Amino acid sequence: MTLIGESVTRLEDGPLLTGGGRFADDYNFPDQLHMRVVRAPSAHGRIAAIDTEQARSMAGVVAVWTGADVADIPPIDFRLSRVAGLEPYRQPVLAQGIVRYVGEPVALVFAEERYAAEDAAEAVLVEVDAAAPYLDCTGAPPPFLPGLDCEAALVEKYYGDIDAAFAAADLVVALEFAVGRHSGVPIETRGALGLYNAERQRIELYGAAKVPHYNRNAIAAMLGLGRTELELFEGHVGGGFGMRGELYPEDVLVCIAATRLGRPVKWIEDRRENLLALNHSRDQVHRIRAAVDERGFILGLDDEIYSDQGAYVRSHGVTVVDLATAMLPGPYMIPAYRARAHVRLTNKTPAGTYRAPGRYESTFARERLLDAVAERVGIDRIEVRRRNLIPADRMPYSRYFQAMETPVLLDSGLYEDLLDRLLERVDYPTLRAEIADRREAGECVGLGIGYFVEKSGLGPFDDVRVEIAPDGFIEVITGVASVGQGVETAVAQVCAEALGTDYRTIAVTHGQTDRIERGMGAFASRVTVMTGMATHLAATRLKDALRPVAARLLQAGEHGIAFADGMVRAGGDGPSAPLGAVAAALAEEQGNARATSEATFEVEHMTYPYGIHLVVLAIDRETCGIEIERFTVAFDIGRAVNPMLVEGQIHGGAAQGLGGALYEEFLYDGSGQPLSASFVDYLIPGSEEIPRIDSLVREDAPSGTNPLGLKGAGEAGINGAGAAVAAAIDDAIGRPGAITRLPVTPARLYALLNEEA
Repeated sequence: MTLIGESVTRLEDGPLLTGGGRFADDYNFPDQLHMRVVRAPSAHGRIAAIDTEQARSMAGVVAVWTGADVADIPPIDFRLSRVAGLEPYRQPVLAQGIVRYVGEPVALVFAEERYAAEDAAEAVLVEVDAAAPYLDCTGAPPPFLPGLDCEAALVEKYYGDIDAAFAAADLVVALEFAVGRHSGVPIETRGALGLYNAERQRIELYGAAKVPHYNRNAIAAMLGLGRTELELFEGHVGGGFGMRGELYPEDVLVCIAATRLGRPVKWIEDRRENLLALNHSRDQVHRIRAAVDERGFILGLDDEIYSDQGAYVRSHGVTVVDLATAMLPGPYMIPAYRARAHVRLTNKTPAGTYRAPGRYESTFARERLLDAVAERVGIDRIEVRRRNLIPADRMPYSRYFQAMETPVLLDSGLYEDLLDRLLERVDYPTLRAEIADRREAGECVGLGIGYFVEKSGLGPFDDVRVEIAPDGFIEVITGVASVGQGVETAVAQVCAEALGTDYRTIAVTHGQTDRIERGMGAFASRVTVMTGMATHLAATRLKDALRPVAARLLQAGEHGIAFADGMVRAGGDGPSAPLGAVAAALAEEQGNARATSEATFEVEHMTYPYGIHLVVLAIDRETCGIEIERFTVAFDIGRAVNPMLVEGQIHGGAAQGLGGALYEEFLYDGSGQPLSASFVDYLIPGSEEIPRIDSLVREDAPSGTNPLGLKGAGEAGINGAGAAVAAAIDDAIGRPGAITRLPVTPARLYALLNEEA
């Protein structure tokens, strides 16, 4: 039985398609209260007064809190990318005397009904002595607190002699690129329900996502609780994209309220809140330059990055710029390198990780730079990439610095081979000839590519427990989380292959902190690699433990015992027994109700999948509308557990990548007021705007960091989209280097096409 590599249907889909999904808003408990957040109306200033008198007197209102009621609760701490000096920039759960962005939580209303809470929240009057907001992260950073300015961190990565590289260059290409502010916009807004379970003497939080174990530990520490006094429970999640499950003020507040008010407390945000308060991302400026020799080979790469962090440093720390600086060199040799990233706090919604954080931005800057190098040297855009790619015989390839606290060691890659396979897939010479013919006929059409390297499989560990019941029911318990990426299916496939059974007989339990002691959750495209390998180890160990038991029951030698189709057999035609029956005998020996095996997979290095986006688009010069005619993604995943799931990840990521390239941007006016706080003003692409995505999934470069050769797929579809779209627009309008900022809105394209030469 071979299940790894098969495109079997998803286990997750049945409940979702038949109305059995259980999302945050589906959780309800008797006698629950509804929490509504009162948010700051100004971008920056001191709170002069908060008038709660009218709200407290309204029908159904149980309590109204301000910052003074939770002043004893510490700010939200960091989960990732800790660097010295970030602590003063953390966010309090309610504003403490100062507001720093429109939408910051300043007060809470608790009422018997949701709409009563909303009405009362509108009656709370917040008076702010407004101060001038800081909105341009490239400008001089103003004070944040006495003795601290708004540059929270400077992240630097380098190797080689960058000064010597530029001194030896035949050509220096220097450009500035920018990527606008985006949000993940999950279909399900955030929500949380906290309650005190008197029977079990613990607080329970429902609606968890992404990193339940970390959030449990963090909230418990903030509230001074012991290990067993708080548990988190994940249901279905309507989209994660890096931002849904971070620890936000509201998650902490419902737990505090449930204990203090003695009743379950539920909070569900509306879409305006989601756009104002969920982590934003991107919003980077790159001032990048390359030292180039006469062949177009890049001798050195230097980048000064300005990253708009928004008002606070949230739980991701400086992960975005850490990854931007670490992954900027991409698939290219780059003998000398230096990147300096300024993390600047502005009076905007705090920013965090969003699908391919730091890489969408840095890939755009690097690939735009490669196109400029090709133009200046006078060679083809494909050729300039070919000349700079890391050869296969140099793998594994070290970058001599770290990302996410692990050494950047590109584990495997056939970079030139993937490029050739993509060009063959699209019949590149014929495609270029067709585009040339269409231009001769007056059409505005162009082609662009973006090459990228991703990271995946972040450790340091994942734990899994596999249990088999006497009736043959198999459960995999893991500390991972599911945000819609197919966790249950992929993990079940790995387990089923090891045990020789139908994957549909396996239940995968995830996101329940009371079922397994620790877990890392779902982020950094880590699940298939880390949880998959831990599952493989645990299931294999369980099979090894079952083998001697089966030999004894079947009166056969161990070497002939085989596991297939849910049965355990002694040789091809020998006696057999159901897997559950053998498991029951082992469970009795173990002293358990079920046969059980546990395993931990640990790793020191991430894996590095890679890919290329190719875009063909046409422009209507009168309306400046852009139609994506062709979008091809070539991606080497090392080994695909379920190719259909990989393609699904590519398709979903491509939609978000095109959104960031052409449609989505969160804007503010000069006073810091948001201009994009509804879908009227924040435009996301729909089915009419997304073309058919052609996926070329390869398995030519398995990872050497794990026995199954796995790499991750979650960010393959988005990473190079902005770079490829920008290059295609340049090609269509015949102006190399014209696109320096994303998104390319119709208004920006119109201005570009009509500017004076």
